[in-house]
Amino acid sequence: MIAIQSIVHPTDFSEASAGAFAHALKIALAAKATLTVLHVAGAHDMNEWEHFPHVRRTLADWGLMDADEPPEAIARKLGMTVRKVEMVPQAPLEGIVHYLRTHAADLIVLATEGRQGVARWLHGSVAEALARHSRTPTLFVPAKVRGFVDERRGEVRLRHVLIPVDHTPKPTAAIDTIMGIARLIAGIDAEERLLHAGHAAPAVERGDSHRRTPVALRKGDAVDAIVDVANDWPADLIGMPTAGHHGFLDALRGSTTERVLRRAPCPLLAVPAGR
Repeated sequence: MIAIQSIVHPTDFSEASAGAFAHALKIALAAKATLTVLHVAGAHDMNEWEHFPHVRRTLADWGLMDADEPPEAIARKLGMTVRKVEMVPQAPLEGIVHYLRTHAADLIVLATEGRQGVARWLHGSVAEALARHSRTPTLFVPAKVRGFVDERRGEVRLRHVLIPVDHTPKPTAAIDTIMGIARLIAGIDAEERLLHAGHAAPAVERGDSHRRTPVALRKGDAVDAIVDVANDWPADLIGMPTAGHHGFLDALRGSTTERVLRRAPCPLLAVPAGR
């Protein structure tokens, strides 16, 4: 089973962030990890915390504790830790870069707002700096799609994990990471399906026995094939092994992964090759 000890959830307190927050909190519960809620707004405004879902209130809605219990009860009763970090005023991505340079993370959970949200997070030289300094698996939770965590009840529905694969990068390690995270959250019910858009599927060998894992073939445009299968199966999570050798963002901007993310009907987990 994969170990996740530290989860970072950057947020601007927008309405679109609520779904990503629920996913980050649920994964932290499953992993008994430290969840850092990182405020990345450009202007310093402590009052904005009042507009963001309260951790204890959310956990109470999920039936896990009473809303009036002290903060220390979260660690005592649930085995997880929650930290809220308010950055000094700066550009949001600069703040994320600085934080990840000085604080190790095993998973990043980010909200996106469709086409505009993706462009906002991934645009510019600061994103390139983040790519150079982060080789961290990142869960993107688009607004207004079906997530695998119910925000109101905390219930998990994560049965189908679609993993597009290609000949490069070698996907085996990333597949293991994707399914390790999926099964940490959902248990053994999480089922994988590998997909290749093209004429000849790559050989995917798993485990010490070097057994080959079946790969479904689809012809035509890769993004269309991935989105079509994700809708038809239907997938609860798309896991993308990314080609970037520096980090996840250099494999997203203008790439298959980013184009899939813009149309994804469910959350997308990007895992850098070699993980």
